[in-house]
Amino acid sequence: MQKKYKSGTLCVQGGWTPKKGEPRVLPIYQSTTFKYDTSEQMARLFDLEDSGYFYSRLQNPTVDAVGAKIAALEGGVGAVMTASGQAANFYAIFNICQAGDHFVSATTIYGGTYNLFTVTLKKLGIEVTLVDPDAPVEEIEKAFRPNTKALFGETISNPSVNVLDIEKFASIAHKHGVPLIIDNTFATPINCRPFEWGADIVTHSTTKYMDGHAVAVGGAVVDSGNFDWEAYHDKFTGLTEPDESYHGLTYTKAFGKAAYITKMVAQLMRDLGSIMSPENAFLLNLGLETLHLRMPRHCENAQRIAEYLKAHPKVKWVNYCGLPDSQYYSLAQKYLPNGACGVLAFGVEGTKEDAINFMDNLQFIAIVTHVADARSCILHPASHTHRQLSDEQLLEAGVAPDLMRLSVGIEDVDDIIADLEQALEKI
Repeated sequence: MQKKYKSGTLCVQGGWTPKKGEPRVLPIYQSTTFKYDTSEQMARLFDLEDSGYFYSRLQNPTVDAVGAKIAALEGGVGAVMTASGQAANFYAIFNICQAGDHFVSATTIYGGTYNLFTVTLKKLGIEVTLVDPDAPVEEIEKAFRPNTKALFGETISNPSVNVLDIEKFASIAHKHGVPLIIDNTFATPINCRPFEWGADIVTHSTTKYMDGHAVAVGGAVVDSGNFDWEAYHDKFTGLTEPDESYHGLTYTKAFGKAAYITKMVAQLMRDLGSIMSPENAFLLNLGLETLHLRMPRHCENAQRIAEYLKAHPKVKWVNYCGLPDSQYYSLAQKYLPNGACGVLAFGVEGTKEDAINFMDNLQFIAIVTHVADARSCILHPASHTHRQLSDEQLLEAGVAPDLMRLSVGIEDVDDIIADLEQALEKI
């Protein structure tokens, strides 16, 4: 299905192909365990000699069907579904890094990811160096070390809405023999497929546009299957050397292009268990069925509102890559020609209190700790999602003190503008 159909068809029909007499709609396999007829059948599953289901902490048919749909949309060989986007980014790094290892990341990343990388992974002995993604190649390359295992960035950064030069990052990563990991949450595979630009692994917070309704938290890790782990055998021994917990099985030899994803299930899900529930996967699938319809509306509305805010006398600045004077306009035209996303950043004239007053006077645009669903919402990251960062760290992450993140929904755009207008009048 992945090779024959376009994204709209994959959104609706990917991942689940019912056989004679089976449900037309993906069912919820709400079971922790699965039956086999002989002990030998079960033993072969535990030794990774056969594929199948035996315990939902590792794999579940509902969850796997949704993972197959997302992998097809991204053009990957496989996907692992996780309990959240945070878990997805943790798994993506931890699957190839261990204590004593190092990786490089763009500074312009989500605040939760920033803390995961700089605080929690540091406690596990994994160090990160943050780089300005807009810096010259030579500057970024200075961050690499002999023990560097990955390069990480976001297609469209949260909340600064900067666009990453994916080809530039891919070239740097591959020159240094490491995979490029891209968080593609804001763009979704409807507007950008990072594998086509050289990325090796893609992550998602499926909680956002993929779900689209703010009802189910989840994440995904998708592998392109393109990175040659064996070419850097000594660097990625977790994949290229025998795993004693599976009787000496070597993932690259046993599973080829699926080595990275298989190891993630066999090791990380087995031991850490950040699983997506079957019911959440079912709800996510309902959202995916309309992703190709919703994303154009999000982008159309956001473009109109960015233009409206840009022209408003009480708005100090607007960052949206669809505006011709945006620093990221040319990159957006290259990587996101059909639209970026529905999220934009802006600041109003006046003090922090004026910004708070503006947000408090919005009527149906809600102040919530969420982004990228059907309903318009707003947040002040420096006070909310990025509250743990210092002023210096905020600036490194591209988060200005007055930055407000507006997530434009799929309501009537004239009503959204009217709500912004009446709140701006009160400044």
